[in-house]
Amino acid sequence: MKQEEIDQAIAEALAKEKGKSRWHRPSRRAERVRQARQVLNVVFMIGFVAAIAIYFLLPEQRALFFGVGFGAILLKVVEFVLRFMF
Repeated sequence: MKQEEIDQAIAEALAKEKGKSRWHRPSRRAERVRQARQVLNVVFMIGFVAAIAIYFLLPEQRALFFGVGFGAILLKVVEFVLRFMF
């Protein structure tokens, strides 16, 4: 191809793209999934901080520490699945 043909092809592609909008409003479903992910992340962080606090403040309560910690991790796994499924 000659340089002129390449330039023309690029100009045509840019003209086609110019009419299209790159930004779009997310669907209601996507918005609900995003909100659910945000809530799960906040609850995960609270659970994680609670597990660390239990570990240092109540060292004899290992079962409680593991329960809260695994619960927080489970919430993070659910958020991870939502992120990649929707």
